[in-house]
Amino acid sequence: MLRFDLLATEGQARRGRLTLNHGVVETPIFMPVGTYGTVKGVLPQSLHTMGAQIILGNTFHLWLRPGLDVIGQFKGLHGFEGWHKPILTDSGGFQVWSLGGADGKGRKISEEGVRFASPVNGDKLFLTPEVSMQVQTVLDSDIVMQFDECTPYQTAGQLTTEAQARASMELSLRWARRCQAEFARLENRNALFGIVQGGMFEHLRQESLDALVAMDFPGYAIGGVSVGEPKDEMLRIMAHTPHRLPAHKPRYLMGVGTPEDLVEGVACGVDMFDCVMPTRNARNGHLFTRFGDLKIRNARHKTDARPIDETCTCEACGSGVSRAYLHHLDRCGEMLGPMLTSIHNLHFYLQLMREMRDALDAGRFAAWRAQFHTDRARGV
Repeated sequence: MLRFDLLATEGQARRGRLTLNHGVVETPIFMPVGTYGTVKGVLPQSLHTMGAQIILGNTFHLWLRPGLDVIGQFKGLHGFEGWHKPILTDSGGFQVWSLGGADGKGRKISEEGVRFASPVNGDKLFLTPEVSMQVQTVLDSDIVMQFDECTPYQTAGQLTTEAQARASMELSLRWARRCQAEFARLENRNALFGIVQGGMFEHLRQESLDALVAMDFPGYAIGGVSVGEPKDEMLRIMAHTPHRLPAHKPRYLMGVGTPEDLVEGVACGVDMFDCVMPTRNARNGHLFTRFGDLKIRNARHKTDARPIDETCTCEACGSGVSRAYLHHLDRCGEMLGPMLTSIHNLHFYLQLMREMRDALDAGRFAAWRAQFHTDRARGV
């Protein structure tokens, strides 16, 4: 079940409400990534406190560990991980791409699916559109992603050609039809999204989009970005595709990105985002603030009594945790350090989305966007 209500617009930017089987999601929204059924280092209660409305699970990794038998005993991922709000699961296509290695030889792609070795124990695996739908049905995620081939920007140092991008895009379209058929056969009660591919070629993106729209998915994602391309290329595709998707259905930009990317994505008509950046960067001492980025490992923070961001109300900043203390935790390798910084970064991202929703409700998104860029440029 999926219902999308468009509540307000300003230019291409949209304010919406997405109703799913496990709850309501106010858009635009950022979705924290929980690869193995957990957002690394963050308690579910902290996710609730910071306003997370929907999180991601990783089909590929959960298929391998703990496996479908275990998750099935809990009647899906919600019961297994104790998260009772909406969940989106990816299809496994991105992991197949990333496991292929720089030369792409770690996998064998055919019309039927993809063969590769398990990164856990080396077992030979075969992932197909049908298997992806079967796995995601057991996971019972509110939003199911079609199985696709994530078109690389380059392979073994060679840029993907138009012919290669077309072949990849057309394969993903054929797989999309198989996903729809299997999703229907399984009588999955949730929502299946199609994924627009086409590499860095706008006309291929349009062909993919047109074919997927004709298939009438409940929602659409833009895939194949943030795969090693230069930022200006990503921004070009981000500007091209979202507003061409149906206005009455949700639009999801996969794997993006920085705070600036999210703001510009919303300006281009995107409703949903996910990225490992806030938590991955947090574990490496890279923190996001209203006034620019902060590297907590820098020696200048050793005696700094200020919070990460004096305008932030997250559990770290609001409880008086200092930059000096976080610097100390990082230097000592204490697990509390990345837990606190992950909470801060995710809170910052979710607060960013909240402010954009409020600005769209008030008809002042353009002014908010200009102030955001001014603040971020100021520096910490």
